[in-house]
Amino acid sequence: MKAKKILKSALLVIVAGIFIWTFVFLYQKSKPEVTVYETVRPAVADLEKTTVVTGKIEPRDEVLIKPQISGIIEEVYKEAGQKIKKGEVIAKVKVIPELGTLNAAESRVRLAEINGRQAETDFARLEKLYKDKLISAEEYEKGEVTVRQAREELQAAKDNLQIVKEGITQNSASFSSTLIRSTIEGLILDVPVKVGNSVIMSNTFNDGTTIATVADMNDLIFRGNIDETEVGRVSEGMPVKITIGALQDLTFQAKLEYIAPKSTEANGANQFEIKAAVTVPDTVVIRSGYSANGEIVLERASQVLAIPEGCVEFKDDSTFVYVLTDSVPQQQFRRQPIEVGMSDGIKIAVKKGITTNDLIRNANKNDEEEN
Repeated sequence: MKAKKILKSALLVIVAGIFIWTFVFLYQKSKPEVTVYETVRPAVADLEKTTVVTGKIEPRDEVLIKPQISGIIEEVYKEAGQKIKKGEVIAKVKVIPELGTLNAAESRVRLAEINGRQAETDFARLEKLYKDKLISAEEYEKGEVTVRQAREELQAAKDNLQIVKEGITQNSASFSSTLIRSTIEGLILDVPVKVGNSVIMSNTFNDGTTIATVADMNDLIFRGNIDETEVGRVSEGMPVKITIGALQDLTFQAKLEYIAPKSTEANGANQFEIKAAVTVPDTVVIRSGYSANGEIVLERASQVLAIPEGCVEFKDDSTFVYVLTDSVPQQQFRRQPIEVGMSDGIKIAVKKGITTNDLIRNANKNDEEEN
């Protein structure tokens, strides 16, 4: 009997314990959750709103060197990556004369030789008659002019034939059009031709064959595209900070010098081309075509009162923050209207409504029960 009483008492204690635990658990669950918020204090800061434009670094001008005659590449003296001075020879072209042009040039020489011999014979006869005083000085001078013209025509015909065959005359060897020279001083970016390639000179119907591409790598620009929503906030002369993917540890200063007056459509968005002159130290080597980003400051505010943008509540045309008024036994906040200024995407300027002495509610921190 005694054992039964002890067992019965134990069961009653267990049941009572379970009842009390359940009551306490349900009571705790029924209590409203108390949220503890982080608070921040407004601080004076400098804010900048920027945009990043993607683009490339390239020389301001790339000069395409083209031949003045058509023919076949006989020699190539330079290659891409080499520096070159104005007037230096890049390649030599061997002229392959067109058959009709060659025949016409040879015929001209033969005709000039015939006319020349006749003119020399006539002048020799006039000269003898003039010495014998059988003709006037005027007739003699006419004959002299005629023979000079015949000699000039013969020389011109021979020079023309030599140009047709070789692209050069003996008298103009130093200005030979068969020697392709650089027209500027700079760096050779590309030499797309090889020995044996056919090349043609530029004319009304085609642009001609490019022998080499030469550029002045001391005069570089950043070329990119800016979205139509931001183009109205930039202007020529604004500074641009350039970063290059291949030179991650370096930044370069540039100045915006061109904004396209007309947009181009890319991926369904209207964009405007911009160009900025890049300043590059002499110790840094930049290659044409490097991918780069240009950071432009669209708006700047100096020494303004600022708070994290997440603290601000926007409703219709009004803005509010919650200012801490008490923290015991739990946090109490007052809804405070404020006037805001520019935002850099992280912080926002506050023109009026709070001071540096206020504590502003920020993000949700944790729940009291979790503490």
